[in-house]
Amino acid sequence: MANVGVYSQSLHSETFKNSIKSHHNMARLRKSVSYRRIERPYTRISKYKEQSFVRANPNSRIVGFETGTPQKTYKYTLKLVSKTDLQIRDNALESAKQTSNKLLETTLGTTNYHMKLKPYPHHILRENPIAAGAGADRFSTGMQKSFGKPHGNAAQVRKGTTVFQVSVNKENIDTAKTALTRASKKLPNSYLIQITENKLK
Repeated sequence: MANVGVYSQSLHSETFKNSIKSHHNMARLRKSVSYRRIERPYTRISKYKEQSFVRANPNSRIVGFETGTPQKTYKYTLKLVSKTDLQIRDNALESAKQTSNKLLETTLGTTNYHMKLKPYPHHILRENPIAAGAGADRFSTGMQKSFGKPHGNAAQVRKGTTVFQVSVNKENIDTAKTALTRASKKLPNSYLIQITENKLK
């Protein structure tokens, strides 16, 4: 029993500064509304250090941009089009892609559709961490050096831009519509679905 008491006491013997750091590291992902507005991208990456606005380029969470069978020709193309200008983070794009692709793959099979993610997350998001809690003003710098550190990527999407594109034949249009609707639920803001008929040679 004595050993248990020593162990529990050692768990609570951290300093206040370490507790602030651990609280910051365990912070959850911020809501998309924090990054939805399109901002001027001071995020240039250059091989010359003095010409780089940011010193790091976070890895993109998007695994692939195309699924299905792109080699085939399809009669119809459905597009998920944005209604407004906004920024979409790479984790939201990947989540939307996986949700819609799972439905298409299980319903149609991999040989009866072609889905493509159009925008690329070039924009690098920055965050200026501010410590919270009692006495946190001793550790945070406020607006001094507030440019922030890179911590993620986002795609800058304009009004009327196609986010996802699905090509199918006539009998699979309803399934493609459902897949794009599911994808839109994973993305911020609102979208519309456009259907166009491809002219086959």
